[in-house]
Amino acid sequence: MSASSSRYASLLPLLAILGSVTFLGLGTSWAKQALFPTVGAQGTTAIRVGLSAVFLWVLWRPWQRPVTRSDLWRVLCYGVALGGMNLFFYMSLRTIPFGVAVAIEFAGPLSVALAASRRPADFIWVACAVAGLGLLLPLGHHVSALDPGGVACALAAALFWALYILLGKRVGHLHAGHAVSLGMACAALVVVPVGVLHAGRALLSPAILLAGLGVAVLSSAIPISLEMLALKRLSPKAFGIMISMEPAVAACIAAVLLAEQLSGVQWLAIGLIMAASIGSAATANVESQQPERTRRGCASA
Repeated sequence: MSASSSRYASLLPLLAILGSVTFLGLGTSWAKQALFPTVGAQGTTAIRVGLSAVFLWVLWRPWQRPVTRSDLWRVLCYGVALGGMNLFFYMSLRTIPFGVAVAIEFAGPLSVALAASRRPADFIWVACAVAGLGLLLPLGHHVSALDPGGVACALAAALFWALYILLGKRVGHLHAGHAVSLGMACAALVVVPVGVLHAGRALLSPAILLAGLGVAVLSSAIPISLEMLALKRLSPKAFGIMISMEPAVAACIAAVLLAEQLSGVQWLAIGLIMAASIGSAATANVESQQPERTRRGCASA
């Protein structure tokens, strides 16, 4: 492999994740503006995930590839985690700012990234992450203006996001498009009934379906495909580290598109969470110089 090809291969996961979080931010901001007022968070999730499932099903044609019974069970678990992550995250956006919701939800991937860490320096990054989350959570001090229900939904989304990363590795041996399309179909089985119960026939409005299609492509189909591409080349820990740019990207996009202005304390909290990720990334860079460990960590991804 040439030097330029090697550099491209090393940059590909980072570019994939950067594209993922940018498209996700744009699609989510659009959803909050165009869909929330009419069909609510549950209906928006149903449209986003349901249409994404149809889009990915047609694009990747998963029925053409055989799936073992054990793989089918893994895909089902992966899809349930994906559906729960989407549903609770959108429900959190009803009452708390987009950037803050992402920062709280980020506790999931950051926990995955730090769970296997044993270096003394990693305790510094854990402390930064805990301090950042502590500034965002409604714990009875001056930052408690955040709605507790919205925070609880964001924390539930964090749990499902962690499961999504871990379960995504378990289906990583499948073709990326195959795994994503099957997983999104399973996620739709979870969230579409919830959305139908909440929004009813409003989900069938042509205007809602058209806006939902754009949201589905921007905030689900493209990001999930890019994330699966990154997961095929990264360990769960490395994925959790690199996805850390999402809180800052989400806050910036929301400031421009949704006019959601965060307080200085909230920006400080996001900065602390980002600092935890940057520190973890520095540790990961040291580890990446050991190709045998890295290759085993990414094997069958």
